[in-house]
Amino acid sequence: MKTGRIHSIESLGSLDGPGIRTVFFMQGCNMKCLYCHNRDSWDCRGGEVISTGEILSAVKSYRAYYGHTGGVTFSGGEPLLQSDFLLEVVTGLKDMGVHCAIDTSGSLYNGNTERLIDQTDLVILDIKHSDPHMYRTLCGSDGSASFRTLEYLKKSRTPYWIRQVIVPGYTDSFQQIDMLKELIMGKKSPERVELLPYHDGGKDKWISLGQQYPLEAIGSPPSDLMSVLRTRLTSPS
Repeated sequence: MKTGRIHSIESLGSLDGPGIRTVFFMQGCNMKCLYCHNRDSWDCRGGEVISTGEILSAVKSYRAYYGHTGGVTFSGGEPLLQSDFLLEVVTGLKDMGVHCAIDTSGSLYNGNTERLIDQTDLVILDIKHSDPHMYRTLCGSDGSASFRTLEYLKKSRTPYWIRQVIVPGYTDSFQQIDMLKELIMGKKSPERVELLPYHDGGKDKWISLGQQYPLEAIGSPPSDLMSVLRTRLTSPS
């Protein structure tokens, strides 16, 4: 039985997939997003060690709350960094008949990534930016692995959602939204596309670690701009 590392558990989540869900936030991340809400999750050696059996046992205790639409979501940090562990966990959950989702930036692409996608009921892919240069500015990576993950999702049978955080000065331009729209077009479209307004909810974690919060001077995007961007993204070309 394998072990992994988790940052935290949300027992009754409602924002990370359909229905009521148990959300396991995995420890460790290979991204350096300027607006990260879980700055303390970056260290792959941190968190709490947990076994496959402990996760399955925890899910059994919450299962009554899932109803017909809920289940389990693995978020992060970056869950793909522990894909070998999650493959065993997801297999066990599927044997129990529990819906499994992976919430990921797709920032690690290899054979395990493909196998995990194929075994999962839903992938929520967070595309940080549509332009590789700005992707690196915002997150310390050029996004190439994320884009490869997206292309595999388009070919796989696994349903997927697309998310992007709208950060003023980084992802809030019409050009960026048009590029995102072009990226996600294809024979197999995402079931849902969500543009989420940036907020500084993770600021206190940066400060508690003695780190300066990088986006100190940036506020949340106006609600009317969010409406315009959502309309632009979903309207026919």
